Amino acid sequence: MSRWSELTGGSAGPGYAERFAELAAAGVDVHGEARLCAELAAPGSRILDAGCGTGRVAIRLTAAGYDCVGVDLDGSMLAQARGNAPDTPWIQADLATLDLPPHGIAGGFDLIVAAGNVIPLLASGTEAAAVARLAVHLRPGGLLVAGFGLDAAHLPLAFAPVDLPAYDGWCAASGLILERRLATWDGEEYRGGGYAVSIHRRPATSTPA
Repeated sequence: MSRWSELTGGSAGPGYAERFAELAAAGVDVHGEARLCAELAAPGSRILDAGCGTGRVAIRLTAAGYDCVGVDLDGSMLAQARGNAPDTPWIQADLATLDLPPHGIAGGFDLIVAAGNVIPLLASGTEAAAVARLAVHLRPGGLLVAGFGLDAAHLPLAFAPVDLPAYDGWCAASGLILERRLATWDGEEYRGGGYAVSIHRRPATSTPA
């Protein structure tokens, strides 16, 4: 069972959607993830929203002209996504065993985004496998962009199960190279702290492990 499922019981979709709707209505910018992805990939690019939840990032990017697919294990979250964007492909799957034929549909994704603490909320012990499966679904030259908390203050957990050396190691073992690390989705460079957005690239001439 994923750490997310342990926290929510698989029924968090309506409450999660309502929370972000309230933030948006209050004038809070809730689209930093989509904005960064749009800076990294040209319109029309194929994007996988990994751990898409209620589809907030994929829906925003689809409206901006991107070809998006969302994947999540939580059916209650996907129900919200499907209700808001029925024409977007929403797939229920475990990232640790992800297999979208062939390699992410039509040769791979230009960018895969894992926002919302997806990596530390995976099932314990499956993180390396999930990173490896995401790498397989990237086209050569494609980017994996993942943002997550590194301490309890930035996580819905009492501890941080993933640190940057471990994450970088999983990426390296999957054939991905660290290109840039940010402190926020707004693009501030990372200089230490409890949250990081990591941008790894699959080299154009390599095959992921």
